[in-house]
Amino acid sequence: MYVHDHRADRETIAVTRILVVDDEAQIRKALTINLTARGYEVEVAASGEEALTLAAARPPELVLLDIGLPGIDGVAVVEGLRGWTTVPIIMLSVRDDEADKVRALDAGADDYVTKPFGMNEVLARLRAALRRHQPLPEQALVSTASFTVDLTEKIAMLPGGDAVHLTPIEWAIVEALVRNPGRLVTQRQLLQQVWGPQYENETNYLRVHLAAIRKKLEPEPSRPRFFLTEPGIGYRFEPDNS
Repeated sequence: MYVHDHRADRETIAVTRILVVDDEAQIRKALTINLTARGYEVEVAASGEEALTLAAARPPELVLLDIGLPGIDGVAVVEGLRGWTTVPIIMLSVRDDEADKVRALDAGADDYVTKPFGMNEVLARLRAALRRHQPLPEQALVSTASFTVDLTEKIAMLPGGDAVHLTPIEWAIVEALVRNPGRLVTQRQLLQQVWGPQYENETNYLRVHLAAIRKKLEPEPSRPRFFLTEPGIGYRFEPDNS
């Protein structure tokens, strides 16, 4: 007699161990219940100090980390973790913590979710961060419904094969975003990578060049689908937005 094993219905990443760090017991409980129900193994910490201790004793495979912690705050926890691990870190933050979000991302966090959050959004960001942490071999061609980027030849092409003229600066921005699909890249990171450390506060440079890139590659530049803005924080390339 065949008996269906419901454990097989769980996600293929069911053995993933996640460290949840939040000083609010209700949030820790909600995340633990939802993540455990989907087959993840969950550890919880209520402070930054406890999080660093747990992570050192039993390294997690992903960290969900509140920015506003008592004692050592979330940014300091990111800095502490980044001293020895590349584990994906997703920040949890309230809506008015924009400056802290930027600090956390610049310190090495991978993404953030704004409180109050929907569980589906947390799970989607979590899965995306885990995929990026175990990437497939990089492909030379990155295709969307509206254009293709050839990272080897350093050109962008329209569906008919026509090359799109991008200036060296525009190409550098496109390349930086395309090499990090789905990942939020902060303004500071882009400015440092494209122009150098001395330009890390010149955010107007990015606005001008992103507008030009969208005119050349987006089907509706005023409603971008592929090169998205996270206001005040940075930009994200989403190749699957069709």
